[in-house]
Amino acid sequence: MTPSKPPAALAASRHDAERSAGVEMPPLDAWLHRHQSSGAVCMTTGLLAWFEGTPPALPELRALAQRRWGPYARLRLTPGFHPAHLDWPRWTGGPDFDPAQHITSLPATGSAALEGLAAQLVAQPLGPSRPPWQLHLVPVEGGFALLLRAHHALLDGMSLITLLRALLAAPEATAGAVSSPRIPRQYPGPPRHALARALADVLPRARPLPFHGRVDTRRAVSWSRMPVAEVRAARDALPTGRASSNAVFLAATAGALRTAGVTGRLPLPGVCAMVPVDVRTEGETVVLGNHYATVRVPLPARGRPVQRLAAVDAFTRRAALKERARAQALMVSSAPRRYGLLSDALGRYADSPLYASLLCSSAATYTGPLALGSARLAAVAGLAPLSPGHPLALTMILHDASVVVTAVTDQAHRELATRIPELIREEIRAMGT
Repeated sequence: MTPSKPPAALAASRHDAERSAGVEMPPLDAWLHRHQSSGAVCMTTGLLAWFEGTPPALPELRALAQRRWGPYARLRLTPGFHPAHLDWPRWTGGPDFDPAQHITSLPATGSAALEGLAAQLVAQPLGPSRPPWQLHLVPVEGGFALLLRAHHALLDGMSLITLLRALLAAPEATAGAVSSPRIPRQYPGPPRHALARALADVLPRARPLPFHGRVDTRRAVSWSRMPVAEVRAARDALPTGRASSNAVFLAATAGALRTAGVTGRLPLPGVCAMVPVDVRTEGETVVLGNHYATVRVPLPARGRPVQRLAAVDAFTRRAALKERARAQALMVSSAPRRYGLLSDALGRYADSPLYASLLCSSAATYTGPLALGSARLAAVAGLAPLSPGHPLALTMILHDASVVVTAVTDQAHRELATRIPELIREEIRAMGT
């Protein structure tokens, strides 16, 4: 029996399915597809959600996902190349997804072993034979976890959060779900100074750190869970006004890297974080795909924790991150490009540690309590993919009363994965005291 779909979602689904039949990938999708298809690095990204309560039966989870995620045409796209257009990857649309292929249950595991399982799964590439995403149900002590993973060319971090909310929200909350394989063009054009800032972001201003270099194929994952009250206390630490959660995360990362002894002593060039910024407009919050741009943020290595927070907060306010990101997104998506020697060289340059020292991505579920049946959603962790030359990526996700800081490294740098999240938490505590 085919699950019923809300009329608005059904219309949007049909419209997008027609548009997605064999369309060229937008530039950002193609960029991410190139990383994996060229053999440079695995581009599997993920979201891990912990629940307190009884896990659902697998058939129930599959049926719920088919009802709630059915309207999203993006989940039916498969990457590939058209025989007549071998120089540019394309998305090919398909029928409704088969839950049995995409949604699986895994053996029960301990909480400590969950980090190893997550590391193993995010190191596995999602192949091109079907839409590249999967949802895994994992029983753990006191509840269960859901691990949603996807090829980054298909979904960005906010897309994963959107799907999690859609799975757990009331049915009427997904009635108008829309998905598109193209980058939205509706957002307002940025002012000229934002375009100039976006162009300046391609200049080599970041410091290569000791761990930069080749990224091996295996992954190490570690996270630190903390109450949201610790982040709120750090946000209130500035006498000039409340800092953003993102500024707290970035400033704490700066202190953690210094404590770990990887930032060096010279002030220039500085350590810079590559920060993804969502560019969806207010009316596009449920649009899936890759709709973000990265902004480079200096991470001060000197001073006390609150001084570092003040410096990061001042920069992020002065730089107007959202405006700057939209300017960059406009430049990236304004004209089609083809792969060639120049574009490949520029691509390798932008991935270089000279462009940014590491990835720091923070997000929030922007909602109150959520549940799957009688099981309460307790916390959410982001699992970022690694870029060529960058064996460390950090994320922070806020949900309800909890915060999770996660580090993903390759196996050669697994000691960073185990140290950095706890060092970040220590920095956050120091800011708030």
